[in-house]
Amino acid sequence: MPRIRPDAEDNARVRAFCALFEAEFGVRPATTALQRSHEDVPMSEDKAQRAATLVGGVISRREELDALIAELADRLPFDQIALVDLTVLRIALFEMLFDNGAVRPNTAARHAVSLAKRFGDDGSRRFVSGVLGTVTRNRLQAGTAE
Repeated sequence: MPRIRPDAEDNARVRAFCALFEAEFGVRPATTALQRSHEDVPMSEDKAQRAATLVGGVISRREELDALIAELADRLPFDQIALVDLTVLRIALFEMLFDNGAVRPNTAARHAVSLAKRFGDDGSRRFVSGVLGTVTRNRLQAGTAE
């Protein structure tokens, strides 16, 4: 994975992504991975808090997020979704649906596509964009988000 730049605009999302992705391999819990990344490359308090909010939110709502991803990506069996794409979608959907307006849904989607391009394969950007586009059209415009 690319080295985390301390001044990156999306640093909180990148940190959250890396911590959640690392936890998928059972190396350490995502919260521990996040803390270690802050120790290795310090970041501002507000970005550190944002990363912690994303990690905590994804962890606490994982079952809901995964059920929603399985529903939205129904052409691909859930267990065949690339781990990078799954992690990016969990973060974006948490932001879009459950994060009480911390960021606009379009901003969350744009950053998710950026993460997918940065860490995923050739199809990641299109897949993530398609799933999040469906959320925007079907759920957010209908007013069914929390």
